[in-house]
Amino acid sequence: MNQRSWRRLGANQNRTRSFTTAPSLADIEVLAHEALAGLPAEFLRPIGDVAIHVDDFPDEETEDEMELESPFDLLGLYRGVDIAHQSVHDVRTSLNAIFLYRRPILDAWCDSEEDLAHIVRHVLIHEIGHHLGLSDDDMEAIEDNAMD
Repeated sequence: MNQRSWRRLGANQNRTRSFTTAPSLADIEVLAHEALAGLPAEFLRPIGDVAIHVDDFPDEETEDEMELESPFDLLGLYRGVDIAHQSVHDVRTSLNAIFLYRRPILDAWCDSEEDLAHIVRHVLIHEIGHHLGLSDDDMEAIEDNAMD
C-alpha cells in the first residue's frame, strides 16, 4: 500500500494509544498481531502460513522494483504467490510474507488524525487482500464503496 492510497481514505478516528517516543519495530509488530487477532475467522482461514515482517523501510531491491521516488512511498507489501495462483505442483522457494514499513506508517500517522492501530490494521488488511488475489483497483473499489 502506498502513501497516496492511504491519504485518500480520510477516515477520522480517536487515538486509543499514546506514545511518548516513536513506536519501535516491536510496537508496530504488536499492533499488527493485535489487528490480525481481531479479524474474523473466515478472513483468517485462507491466510495460512503468511509471515508478517516489520522493517523500517523497504530494501533497495524493492525500491527499485517498485520504482519508488522515496522509501516513504510504500507502507506495506505482500511478497508471494496469491492463493488464486498457488498450485501443489509448484516448488516454493520462499514463504509468502507481508511486510509493514514502520517509518512510512509513522509518517502517514503523523500526517493524519488517525489512530496508529487503525493505520496498521488497514495496511495489514490491504496486504492480506493481495494474498487473496485482489488487485489494488479491486481494493480501491471496495474502499470507495465503504466510504459512500
